[in-house]
Amino acid sequence: MKTSLSRRQFLAAASAAASCSVLTPQSMRAAEFHSKIRKAKIIGKVTEDALAPLKAAGFQGVETTHICPEEEAAQGRALAEQMGMRVHSVLRGWMSFNSDDAKAVENSQEQVRLALRAAKGYGADAVLVVPCKVGGIPMPEPWEFDIEFDEKNGHVSRVVKGDNSKFEAYIAAQNRATDTSKKAVEALIPLAEELKVIIALENVWNNLWVKPELYRYFIASFAHPWVKSYFDIGNHVKYVTPVQDWIKALGPLIAKLHVKDFKLNPDGHGGKFVHPRDGSIDWPAVRRALDEVGYDGWASIEDGGLPLEEFNARFDLIIAGK
Repeated sequence: MKTSLSRRQFLAAASAAASCSVLTPQSMRAAEFHSKIRKAKIIGKVTEDALAPLKAAGFQGVETTHICPEEEAAQGRALAEQMGMRVHSVLRGWMSFNSDDAKAVENSQEQVRLALRAAKGYGADAVLVVPCKVGGIPMPEPWEFDIEFDEKNGHVSRVVKGDNSKFEAYIAAQNRATDTSKKAVEALIPLAEELKVIIALENVWNNLWVKPELYRYFIASFAHPWVKSYFDIGNHVKYVTPVQDWIKALGPLIAKLHVKDFKLNPDGHGGKFVHPRDGSIDWPAVRRALDEVGYDGWASIEDGGLPLEEFNARFDLIIAGK
């Protein structure tokens, strides 16, 4: 049967064909994932000058390092929302929960309290906290770790295969850090629960909780919805275990993500930080792992040196599983 198309019908058909043509392999791959990842970048004070270029480049929100009174933070929230963006997290950073000085511990706790209240004002749902660090004592190289620990209290009994005698001080420091950090964070949970803001604990090259099972145990030991992990994808590359395995171990304990990359040396020992997708991370495997554990939330690029548009484009590829 012979048919004819009117000009309007022809244009409608052409438009539909064009719409189909934009379903590239990249966009179809993205549709396979059930979870969503929202794009953010770390900034200082929340101002229009800081937000506008990020919005124009395609970012959806920010993580701020600017800790301020709740009233001022609320102004930052209003500005972000007016621009169609969100302040999703507050970066508090390094604490001293393993200090021998009780005043130093209390000061660290007070800094977290201030950050939690600021987060409430910003409308953020998490504060990044690094509980503490250890150093200045003999420690295994990142690729040497082979940890055994007691699942009743998280205490490490060995950190390498064979003779551990030269690492006795490190083992003691690791165990003390676990105990003191748990005590300090538990004292902060009531405020976190009141404000509905997660205390997101990060192990950012602090020489603590350096294997997936141990890090997971530490976070899970709080057994509380307002204490979770802030997982930095790039920070874990040097520990040899593939990043996707860390993600699978942590699963729903992950509250937030930091995005950067790390390029291992040819021998797999050491390396350097590089821009996302320029390093040793298997990003498609990472994206699949995130989807597998049901991660649906924010990721902040912790990197500089590229145009925002390029960061955004690389971010899109990662989200698409490329």
